[in-house]
Amino acid sequence: MVKNSFYFLFSVILFVSCYQPERNCTQFKEGEFSFTSLVNGEELTTTFIRKNGIEIDYFQGKSDTSSVRWINDCEYIVKKLNPNNMAEEKSVHMKILSTTDDTYTFEYNIVGDKKKSRGTATKTN
Repeated sequence: MVKNSFYFLFSVILFVSCYQPERNCTQFKEGEFSFTSLVNGEELTTTFIRKNGIEIDYFQGKSDTSSVRWINDCEYIVKKLNPNNMAEEKSVHMKILSTTDDTYTFEYNIVGDKKKSRGTATKTN
């Protein structure tokens, strides 16, 4: 009985460790997207359009434009074109971790910072 349990547990661990999430990143290089985040207990939505190396973000009635430089099919760097302060001058590294038909889960951080956050964006068009 113990021996069978060991083999079962080993098989499950082997199966789970081989699982690779789907990453069809190229379908998310351009398009219209939305991203909802929790800020101070309130859900806030950002919409953005990414095309030809440019990303335009719309948040709370304001727009902002950034350059987008793809490192590979699933990673890119975003840098604001017209930063308003020193914090906005820093580039953000984005990494797509998994995809579905119309969403992608990503991890992001300020370039050089070890603290990473995660989110999910939905392709709206």
